[in-house]
Amino acid sequence: MTDLMTSFDTIGYAPSAQGVRPAASTSRNAYSSMTNPHLLLIDDDARLTRMVGDYLRTQGFDVDTAGTLADGRMRLASGSYDALVLDLMLPDGDGLDFTRELRGQPATRRLPLMMLTARGEPTDRIVGLELGADDYLPKPFEPRELLARVKALLRRASPEPVNEEVLRFGKLEIDLGAHEARLDGVRCDLTSHQFDLLVVLARSPGRVLSRDQIMDALKGHPLEAFDRSIDVHISRIRSVIEEDAKNPKRVLTVRGSGYLFARKQDA
Repeated sequence: MTDLMTSFDTIGYAPSAQGVRPAASTSRNAYSSMTNPHLLLIDDDARLTRMVGDYLRTQGFDVDTAGTLADGRMRLASGSYDALVLDLMLPDGDGLDFTRELRGQPATRRLPLMMLTARGEPTDRIVGLELGADDYLPKPFEPRELLARVKALLRRASPEPVNEEVLRFGKLEIDLGAHEARLDGVRCDLTSHQFDLLVVLARSPGRVLSRDQIMDALKGHPLEAFDRSIDVHISRIRSVIEEDAKNPKRVLTVRGSGYLFARKQDA
């Protein structure tokens, strides 16, 4: 893409001559260990990927880049990544279709994924979130914001300290230690961000939470003014944990106020 981020000079960055590192072949949870987080950036803007890659490397990341979806597929198949940053408009395909493809595969279903987009329509961002993206960042952007958002993605995806607490609401179980929700014993297919959002609601049963309160509780996830993304994720959560998503009994909408997680369920 031709849209570039604002100048790296604002943070005193001097580009390095370091090239792209080869993809690793071992699985790991890099952010929770002492090794460098391994990130894949797919964008056809060579200048942007070079600057972003160099900057993130100075911040302790291992970064691979790909200029096409085909190259990105090959790297994902041959390497192990802790997060993916994906541009929506690529020469050989659409990032939204690729997001749908990744979320349909067991190996990449829960891979933390951030969209980059120069498209101005909120619809594109909403569709991306509905398809399973964890976050989005419009172009142009500040490199420090990208860094903060990637770190937030990795924090949410990293295992929490051992915690045996399980929140139970009728047939719904929210296992904080396993970082998963189960409905009638069957694991719910939620992204890491959707699980965290569900936990925020479930920790305050019977209490109405505004969008601002929810965003404040989701530490490290700067959703800015685009609070409608909360609605998108709530819709996805309902489709998984409700028997009838159009008539929810667990996550209720309080018009003009926010959302309420029902204290009594499956009565």
